[in-house]
Amino acid sequence: MNPILPCKYYIPDVEARQFADGTIYLYGSSDICGNDDYCSRKYDTFSSRTMDEWKRYPDIFTGKDSFNDGNFVLYAPDCQYINGKYCLFYCTNDGSEGVAFSDQPCGPFTDARPIGNADGKGIDPAVFVDDDSSVYYYWAQHHAKGGRLDVETWTVIPETINENLLSEEVEGFHEGSSVRKRNGIYYYVYADISRGRPTCLGYATADHPLGPYRKRGIIIDNTGCDPSNWNNHGCIAEIDGEWYVFYHRSTHNSKYSRQVCVERIHFRADGTIEPVEMTTQGIDGPIDCRQELMAYRTCKMTGGCYIDDCQDNGECLEYVTNLRDGDTCQFRYLDFSAEPTRLIVKAATKTAGLKLVVYLDDNPHDVIGEAELTRTNGSFEFLETVVPCRAVSGVHSVHVMVIGTENAVGRLMSIRFESD
Repeated sequence: MNPILPCKYYIPDVEARQFADGTIYLYGSSDICGNDDYCSRKYDTFSSRTMDEWKRYPDIFTGKDSFNDGNFVLYAPDCQYINGKYCLFYCTNDGSEGVAFSDQPCGPFTDARPIGNADGKGIDPAVFVDDDSSVYYYWAQHHAKGGRLDVETWTVIPETINENLLSEEVEGFHEGSSVRKRNGIYYYVYADISRGRPTCLGYATADHPLGPYRKRGIIIDNTGCDPSNWNNHGCIAEIDGEWYVFYHRSTHNSKYSRQVCVERIHFRADGTIEPVEMTTQGIDGPIDCRQELMAYRTCKMTGGCYIDDCQDNGECLEYVTNLRDGDTCQFRYLDFSAEPTRLIVKAATKTAGLKLVVYLDDNPHDVIGEAELTRTNGSFEFLETVVPCRAVSGVHSVHVMVIGTENAVGRLMSIRFESD
């Protein structure tokens, strides 16, 4: 389910790489939960063979490991296997771009050095290795830049540089380059600002890694993941013959505290990508309605509610907070094959007069259950309310809508259904 990592890890800007042994690695920035700025001074990476359980490797590279002897904030990275080494490409908040090396995909990465002709000129490096082993380097904001990389000197070859692969004015390119190849077509995925904010992952295609590129559409838009959400950044990746889009969502009513999610994607006959929506289920398929569904897995919210967190005996707990009259949380998709008869809501409210109405498939009139919440002794005293639910079967999106008085406010921890 989404997000795919445990909720205490805030890893945006992800590049997913499956190396020769079949293991999948996630390389991304590392947000600090609740912070009011992007990223931090370290990278973690996560590995999995099946994308359902992930192993964390902390501090594979830190700001202090940069070639320019500072303790810098690290922005979006990439990693590739080149000439017998795993090469971590990174950028810092002083504009530096560099590469560090390891014998293992999980690091640690050392011996950092700058990327010639790119260092100091942008952010968000992306690296593509073509079928003939040629290596291409991409970077920058607002105007995407790219060129062929000399991997002996780690310099972008000057005569190959194109400083306007994509632009903000024409293709909506904001930042966050990522390049893949499929059936001879090069796909340039990026944070697309054409809808007013860079909440989309857009993409352009070309017959050569350095273009010319033509914008083809939007893969996913994370609008609705948080009231203050600003950006998106991710990639497409082929894993075990299937294609996926990795993207992030904001939390905590902020542009920050971002978490990685994934959806399956499909290509049309002409090579274009069918747009996908954010889901709760992710790549796992519809969720058994009897499973406790944590509220922080909501894939879209309306109104002023947002995901927040607290600590309980050292454990990070996330929930949806600031639930007021008219707010909604959506969960896509639940499997009601068990034909439940009861709805169980775990929530907290210090105010009276709050009700949660659960309906299906974007239809507020298709109500299957209503739960009047009991007033609690504190904002974090989450109590279960059990109510009957209408008979339903099949696969549906589930929406939780708040009905309440002007001052009523609540927090939702989870929902689930039970069958007789």
